[in-house]
Amino acid sequence: MGNKRDDGEEADARRGGGLTTGEVARRLGVAPTTIRSWDHRYGLGPAARTGGRHRRWTAVDVARLERMCALTATGLPPAEAARLALDEGSTDVPPLQAGTAPSPRPVRGRSRAGAGLRLGDARQECKGVARAALRLDATTLDELLRAAIEEHGLVSAWTEVITPTLQAVGRKWESSGERYVEVEHFLSWHVSSALRRYAPPVVADRPGATTVLACVPAENHTLPLEVLAAALAERGLAVRMFGGALPVESLVSAVGRTGPAAVGLWAQSRATASGPLAQYVAAMEWGVRGARRQPVVLTLGPGWAGQTVPGLPHPPGLAEAVTTVESVVLR
Repeated sequence: MGNKRDDGEEADARRGGGLTTGEVARRLGVAPTTIRSWDHRYGLGPAARTGGRHRRWTAVDVARLERMCALTATGLPPAEAARLALDEGSTDVPPLQAGTAPSPRPVRGRSRAGAGLRLGDARQECKGVARAALRLDATTLDELLRAAIEEHGLVSAWTEVITPTLQAVGRKWESSGERYVEVEHFLSWHVSSALRRYAPPVVADRPGATTVLACVPAENHTLPLEVLAAALAERGLAVRMFGGALPVESLVSAVGRTGPAAVGLWAQSRATASGPLAQYVAAMEWGVRGARRQPVVLTLGPGWAGQTVPGLPHPPGLAEAVTTVESVVLR
């Protein structure tokens, strides 16, 4: 159900020029609450309001907010960024109508240190998530991740919004001499929290229809498996998640005790991927005599590249992994 205040702003935008706060937030990739906060704290609100309450943002207003976003992305404190954005306010921007995209303004004097991430041709949401991560803005980041998951679903949000941003953060610290590691950890933690907060509840096990997910020994990159677990739960499939660096004995015990239809083994690097381990798990059997079953083992992650185990599926991405598990469990 929509918020009455936002509904009023949308109606006002349809009757006249200017954009609503929600439309401006989507264009800039920030949370609506952030824009309202900048208005209350720093006077970055629109020049015109309908009935003294509803915000109507003109092209000049949006350009000022774009400048605010660019300055805060460099690490400048919000108060100082707002002062500069107000000082550089322009009045020669043409009127802005709902449904049109504002022209980007050049950022003068932008420092390369702490500059925005190289996202390339990515969704607008990626830019907002990246800006919030760079600012270490927990509130905005959580709201943007929630909105992406709710609007696009887990698979598309991960593939088209979260993964490109995580990759851009990784490139940033790799090219900056180990700087920005805190940004990567911050973003990963909030993504993990969002998955647990907004993913569907765990589905009850059904005999022979469970999926076991685990990282191979010495592998601690659990986030891709967390996304897969949430996406399978979204489709009503039962999952047993064992997380990072599961020892061989524990993995074998978990598979033997649960009798899963599928087992997903994640390896981020080639050093951790183990073909013999995957083959051993694939050869395990359970069930009564005459009706013995074996799991389908999925080799997941870039670590398996170049050493794919014959006969075992190696889905290249999240959507393919979900489809493979679904076909195995439901057949």
